[in-house]
Amino acid sequence: MLGLPRGGVPVAAEIARALDLELDVIVVRKIGVPGHEELAMGAIASGDVVVRNKDIMEGLGIPECVFDEVLRREVAELLDRERRFGKTAIPPPFADRPVIVVDDGVATGATMKAAAASIRPTGAGRLVVALPVASPDAAEELVEVVDRLVCLHRPDDLGSVGQAYDDFSQTTDAQVRRLLQDARDRVGRGGA
Repeated sequence: MLGLPRGGVPVAAEIARALDLELDVIVVRKIGVPGHEELAMGAIASGDVVVRNKDIMEGLGIPECVFDEVLRREVAELLDRERRFGKTAIPPPFADRPVIVVDDGVATGATMKAAAASIRPTGAGRLVVALPVASPDAAEELVEVVDRLVCLHRPDDLGSVGQAYDDFSQTTDAQVRRLLQDARDRVGRGGA
């Protein structure tokens, strides 16, 4: 079970606990549209993965130089987050093991596509994405890059993931580290 930090980790932690699975993170970063950072014009993930959302870029007339400028900043943040969460630049080999990747939801799907592109070369078996909510367009695109998509809600009018939540408070790095440690402790006690 892999959660996308930060918001995907609390969701992944609950699923991992219920299914008695190991929990870890895969670090990704959204490449947000300047001035509208929640709208992804792309995303990056561990292993030098870069995904562009060409529809967003073309639709808003965003030149490649703007993407590259935001990309440089987000690469620095991705590397910092990998360090904070004790990750290496490349995900570990999964040796034909099924992998479930969880986020708190997707509007454009860019970060989840980047996560999938980062995991595929590691030898993972089935790649399953589990989401509480996704836009119909993003869900349709994800079905093309993963082996299975499990999504509870696909509202037609989803503009941002936060719309689907009564409380969309930001998850902190400390909360992510605590959830990961709790999962390691559970495994150490004989779970997973």
